[in-house]
Amino acid sequence: MTDDVLVVHGGTPLEGRIRVRGAKNLVSKAMVAALLGDSPSRLFDVPKIRDVEVVRGLLGLHGVKVTDGTEDGELVFDPANVESASTDQINVHAGSSRIPILFCGPLLHRLGHAFIPDLGGCHIGPRPIDFHLQALREFGATVDKRPEGLHLSAPNGLHGTKFALPYPSVGATEQVLLTAVMAEGVTELRNAAVEPEIIDLICILQKMGAIIKVHTDRVIEIQGVPKLHGYTHRPIPDRIEAASWAAAALATRGHVEVLGAQQADMMTFLNIFRSVGGEYEVTDARAPKLGDPGQEGGIRFWHPGGELNAVALETDVHPGFMTDWQQPLVVALTQARGLSIVHETVYEQRLGYTDALNSMGANIQVYRDCLGGTPCRFGRRNFKHSAVIAGPSKLHAADLVIPDLRAGFSHLIAALAAEGTSRVYGVDLINRGYEDFEAKLADLGAHAERP
Repeated sequence: MTDDVLVVHGGTPLEGRIRVRGAKNLVSKAMVAALLGDSPSRLFDVPKIRDVEVVRGLLGLHGVKVTDGTEDGELVFDPANVESASTDQINVHAGSSRIPILFCGPLLHRLGHAFIPDLGGCHIGPRPIDFHLQALREFGATVDKRPEGLHLSAPNGLHGTKFALPYPSVGATEQVLLTAVMAEGVTELRNAAVEPEIIDLICILQKMGAIIKVHTDRVIEIQGVPKLHGYTHRPIPDRIEAASWAAAALATRGHVEVLGAQQADMMTFLNIFRSVGGEYEVTDARAPKLGDPGQEGGIRFWHPGGELNAVALETDVHPGFMTDWQQPLVVALTQARGLSIVHETVYEQRLGYTDALNSMGANIQVYRDCLGGTPCRFGRRNFKHSAVIAGPSKLHAADLVIPDLRAGFSHLIAALAAEGTSRVYGVDLINRGYEDFEAKLADLGAHAERP
């Protein structure tokens, strides 16, 4: 593990400018969607992250030719020769990502069968795939669970259905969309997730020839079509990465401009950021002209000085406060005066990372109760899903081991904000969702290096 560690010398405010590319939570799904087309697709602004490598490998195993385009961050997908992949080949990717489950619908349409290996991803709760499998069965798929993974077939084809999700799961909504677009008949999905990344995926599928209506009250209607063609698409920017750097600016009392960040998809975060006492400015894009190279728009985030304010917040599905935003922000909340309350309602085991913060001098208590006013589905169950953060706390250096992607970035922020030198182990996990984060740290003046 010695080569998977970052030595961080804390106490220096982050200052400078970085850029975010396409959203991790959209790009990998857009890559899977390319399987459905009968002609090549082009995707721009693709970040160089581990999840992209995994999906690129899986597509290649199934006969999709994936090549780099002429523009940096451009990928071209040619699905002309989709084929079955061996179980052994696919199992090479077992446990490395949760994306393979989304191959089910497209592979059933293209090949009539699919194999899905054991799923990985971050350990932040069980995150069962029951919703996915139930939906696939509703479409007419047969699911055979075997020790090596899931074998699926559709002996009578896939047919539209009416389906209501017990919870507006992002992954299950994506599953239904990728399956319904070429299923015979009409599909009605109720209690669907409507995150910006979901809407962007719908835009991609619509470009491919799909007919999808987004109604009010989380209802999505999909009219199946017999074939789809390729797409050309530039994805929405990564709002999670943008918020993570914003939280880092606040925690280190710095000033970070995030090029590419968009206000519309971050409104809920921006409201909390300002309530805590952070400042931000939305910078508009400037087109190039004679004597002026122009500039990409974004958002500048900074700590204005003085004390930060304690807040109470609850994570929720969109348009609520995103669960992936809370971990980086909690580090900043350790520097706010008073008691902050965070009620996690999306994942039941997402507060384990606070132990590491407490070892650095933070004062965070976690509870099984639904703190913050709104009872959630984890209430009266044995999950510590609420946190009370007392501040401000002086953070000191420590040796940290990263448990999952977002907690890992939070540990990194804490190390940057703390006095002294920390060793952060398992930092390669951060590469799953944060492109070139070490170079970005250097651009922002952080003192961090591999030993």
